[in-house]
Amino acid sequence: MLNDRYLLDFSTDNMQEEYFDVIIIGSGIAGVYTALEIDSNHSIAILTKDTLNISNSVLAQGGIAVSLGKEDSPDSHLQDTLYAGAGLCNKESVRVLVNDAADNITRVVDYGVKFDRKQNTHNGKELSLTREGAHSQNRIIHAGDSTGKEVLDKLIVQVCDRKNVNIKERTWVIDLLTEEGEKGKITSKGIIIYDGITHEYKVYYSNVIICASGGYGHLYRDTTNPSVSTGDGAAMAYRAGACLMDMEFIQFHPTVLYHKENRNFLISEAVRGEGAKLLNDKGEYFMDKYHPMKDLAPRDVVSRAIFKEMQINNARHVYLDITFKDREWLEKRFPMIFRTCLNYGIDMSKDYIPVAPAQHYCMGGIKADILGKTTIRGFYVCGESACNGIHGANRLASNSLLEGLVFGKQISIEVSNIIAETGRSEKYTKPSVKSEEPDRIYRSHMSFNRAKVKEEIRIIMTENVGIIRSRKKLTEAGKRIAKYKKLLANMLNDSIEDIELQNMVLLAGIIIETALEREESRGAHYRTDFPETDDEEWKRNIIKRKEF
Repeated sequence: MLNDRYLLDFSTDNMQEEYFDVIIIGSGIAGVYTALEIDSNHSIAILTKDTLNISNSVLAQGGIAVSLGKEDSPDSHLQDTLYAGAGLCNKESVRVLVNDAADNITRVVDYGVKFDRKQNTHNGKELSLTREGAHSQNRIIHAGDSTGKEVLDKLIVQVCDRKNVNIKERTWVIDLLTEEGEKGKITSKGIIIYDGITHEYKVYYSNVIICASGGYGHLYRDTTNPSVSTGDGAAMAYRAGACLMDMEFIQFHPTVLYHKENRNFLISEAVRGEGAKLLNDKGEYFMDKYHPMKDLAPRDVVSRAIFKEMQINNARHVYLDITFKDREWLEKRFPMIFRTCLNYGIDMSKDYIPVAPAQHYCMGGIKADILGKTTIRGFYVCGESACNGIHGANRLASNSLLEGLVFGKQISIEVSNIIAETGRSEKYTKPSVKSEEPDRIYRSHMSFNRAKVKEEIRIIMTENVGIIRSRKKLTEAGKRIAKYKKLLANMLNDSIEDIELQNMVLLAGIIIETALEREESRGAHYRTDFPETDDEEWKRNIIKRKEF
């Protein structure tokens, strides 16, 4: 088997090249906001796999958590986050998140973002606050039920006006270029990309590379994520020598529309925050049997409760009931959800909404500290692709967009420091990198149905590495993924579909490995053979790093 450090056979000597002070991979809120907060004297490239407005961020409905209420505080927000995270949150990271929340919300409002407001006799209008699962206070600010889109749209307008920012759409990042220095310290130097417009492989050089590429939801068949979410950033980082952490923790959102024509449309947790109740297929209320917070319990609890009710009744979904609200109110508060449901013949003001859990978010990712630093010098990570311990074993609702803002700001400050230390990108000698080795067995083209294999991987993960897990199912999944890994080992990766497939197989294997290793149940990781939480043995993170 050949060395799998790089997915391509290449030499940078033969590739078209460009130089930037900063390269940002991903165009969601984390990537775009970071670019806006970096000193405008620095040249920046934002690379996006599809178009600028395709990301998980744009699909985020509920809102952003920030402690603004009179009875609320950052400490209360911190305690709620720690509770939802089931003992695995990094308290230092969470403290940064909650303490810096308000300042960053002020920043995005200055960029033109319009959150919903309510009339207030004292100061005209103040931000409207609602509640979501596991929050003890109303602290979710929102823009209807399209908060992510509103925030990202306004940030994109701003970043497109920045002369120092070069936006490169349909640009697939394949691998991180690195150099090894003293004592094995790895430094990032650039990236290998595929230009989907010119259909060429190129090399982009920079001393600062920020990965904000999102998660890996499309390892699962039923997911709220867009199709671009195949974990490319995490896989690329792992091949380069970065650490991955908490990969076994996959969040399933409890309420995703269940319809024969659509099983990936999110029904925001904010609907339950406004009083909606979950009913089983017999029309019976059930959440009071599972948790004191009932319908607003942490997401892992609600998802498992729904899953259990579906098993008990041999049902494919449950229902969400908000029919006690009138049509006018629903259309105003949840315009997108109301309109989408209506398109499928469901009138929220009269009909129950059929829902079932689906993959939604990845708590695990590239290990980082509170400044976004990874184990590779010059390589930073932000947003869902990062794992700095904020979310622990289960993310608290509406902390995700906030994470992208707060830690994007942290990284923007760090960027100026590292550029001052290393110099602008055009001032350093570029590395000459070749993937070939003297005894290398070269890759060869393989003929098989890529789409079919991708779908099979997604089915394996959904059926065996989902809401409820066991050693038997995980072992079976591991064996099946291992066969695909062996099949692809010497494949000539001559298409983006090949690259995605390699990344999916790599990450699926790591997720299964860590899920097998963690012999307990905690947060979003639930094992029928180890149903209890074991703090004595497992109140710790599982970290994986490639052996060279």
